[in-house]
Amino acid sequence: MSKNDLLTRGVVEVIEKEHLQTAVHSGRKLRVKFGIDPTAPDLHLGHTVPLRKLRQFQDAGHKAVLIIGDFTAKIGDPSGRDKTRPQLSEKDIKNNFKTYLNQAKKVLDMKKTEIHYNSEWLGKDKLILELMSQMSMERVMEREDFQKRIKAGQEVTMLEALYPILQGYDSVAIKADLEIGGNDQKFNLLMGRRLQRKYGQPEQDVLTLPLLEGTDGVNKMSKSLGNYVGLTEKPEIMFGKIMSVPDELALKYAELLTDLPVEKMASQLKKDPRGAKMELARTIVAIYHGKNSSEKAEEEFVRVVSNKEAPTKVESVKLKVKSLPLVDLLVETKMAASKSESRRLIEQGGVKLDNEKQDDPNKVIVLGKEILLQVGKRKYLRVRAK
Repeated sequence: MSKNDLLTRGVVEVIEKEHLQTAVHSGRKLRVKFGIDPTAPDLHLGHTVPLRKLRQFQDAGHKAVLIIGDFTAKIGDPSGRDKTRPQLSEKDIKNNFKTYLNQAKKVLDMKKTEIHYNSEWLGKDKLILELMSQMSMERVMEREDFQKRIKAGQEVTMLEALYPILQGYDSVAIKADLEIGGNDQKFNLLMGRRLQRKYGQPEQDVLTLPLLEGTDGVNKMSKSLGNYVGLTEKPEIMFGKIMSVPDELALKYAELLTDLPVEKMASQLKKDPRGAKMELARTIVAIYHGKNSSEKAEEEFVRVVSNKEAPTKVESVKLKVKSLPLVDLLVETKMAASKSESRRLIEQGGVKLDNEKQDDPNKVIVLGKEILLQVGKRKYLRVRAK
């Protein structure tokens, strides 16, 4: 990747752009920081957008510094939130950051990555009191998401107000030259600059990246919304999910998640949207699972989605009951998270038994012989009684 692409491809804003351009072209080795709070056990493609940019700086000869926010995760980042995040336990945080590092190595060269946990400095006695004296409450409450919540009559906790200051101090602690983050993180990233100034350090530059919409094409990718593509998902599941992304979002996925030429992909999408998306899916799956697995995933997608055939490998389960309503069958087999979701899937025509569409949630299903259960286009399961 060229030095110009480093600062432009998939980038929303650079502060201070001229300063960073000069630093990059000077050949000086920069300390490039990215911080992530371990708030969930798995990473998805949305998380890889800043990780990939960090890797690009790493490949250009700069020092990648990954901050695991084990201390700040106890508070929860209020950015873009219309209500307070639930607090995580110490056990949850420890379990999460173990899997984060294991999955982050799919993107970063971990041998060349400097890794810190921000509890190393934020857990020290008296530091928080010192930080609170460095920043005024008026400055913290300027942030747009806090103002929206206050106007809506919702609370902003003191811990949430403290969050950007704690994250900002991470930049002081590691002497960052540049910090990368999503464009919803701008307030927090600028707080790092302010605190560096307060502590007599040169102010870091800031590079913001767009948020990645999920497979629904509307909302930010999120596991809780079910519109995510997980890094550890099976190749055929990952391939199918990427193919389900709306055509108008495919170019953004190509720009942020791959090294595919953007102009070429834009041209392909106009001429042959499906073919272009197949190339996109092949490329992304190959990044995380290898070329061989990507090719097999494509074959499976053609078999199941294009040719309407069942997958070559379908998991089997045995239930203790011999019969039960269809709405309960989906929940028992974990093909739906709840009865309400199960009912919705059935009523929307998304459920088949032995290739026959089902529309009655209360239909009693007799498990005398093995049946093939299909939910949506990609979820299959063979079910029978014990």
